[in-house]
Amino acid sequence: MFKGNERCIAQMDANSSIVFSDLDGTLLDGKNYSFEKAEPALRSIKEKEIPLILCTSKTRSEIEFYRNLLENSDPFVVENGGAIYVPKEYFPFTFDYDYISEGYFVIELGTPYRTLVKMLNDLKKKTGNSLKGFSDMSVEEIATLCNLTLDQAALAKQREYDEPFLILEPENATRVEAAIEFQYTRGDRFYHITSSDKGKAVSILIDMFKKSHQNILSVGLGNRLNDLPLLSAVDIPILVQLEDGSYDTKVVLPQLRYAGGVDPEGWNKAVLDLLQTLPG
Repeated sequence: MFKGNERCIAQMDANSSIVFSDLDGTLLDGKNYSFEKAEPALRSIKEKEIPLILCTSKTRSEIEFYRNLLENSDPFVVENGGAIYVPKEYFPFTFDYDYISEGYFVIELGTPYRTLVKMLNDLKKKTGNSLKGFSDMSVEEIATLCNLTLDQAALAKQREYDEPFLILEPENATRVEAAIEFQYTRGDRFYHITSSDKGKAVSILIDMFKKSHQNILSVGLGNRLNDLPLLSAVDIPILVQLEDGSYDTKVVLPQLRYAGGVDPEGWNKAVLDLLQTLPG
């Protein structure tokens, strides 16, 4: 591990808040990946200078695409907690990191992608079922499955710490799940082989913010079971409705709050309501 020590660019009050958010089906529309319906809340967050930490199963390249659209310059978490990317001139103190990449200090938490692919191939042999991972799919297949452009699908395929996969025989899903001997989770479209989780990354970032700001209040928004570690790590967890208006019943927390809406519409309402009571 190396040490990073750069000037802080997070303009936060001593008593302030940070927001951690999933993307697909939460800040982004699950069908067209738009955040248009969340723009009022996004503007309010920016005006209040509250950091917005994107924490998702997406790759670094995908997240950078949305960070550019959002004009976001805060740290972010890739591939279900596989790594944390911290802009070099962000925190005013020394911290451990693994390497520097194009202006980021990178903290690696996950297992290299090639190892995860091998684990999936071993599971295929063990179960005799038809499993298909991103490593088996062409860019065109991913684009069709995820309703992405070819360029966006190419970004999604640039994986480093997380292997999404499908069980092609859904009737055998329970048996396949029982045979899995590695860490996995489920997102909006895919199962994911992973070796970290969003909660580990979120906890590390919360501790980093607390080193330079007093009385940090952390907020998290997600919509599915793979967001449970994220939601468990924050002070105020908020669950966004699924596409059909229901909530993922597998996400259970005693202090959980429920957004009154689907995708970015629910995200927007929940954040605007909360901003009226948050410090910062």
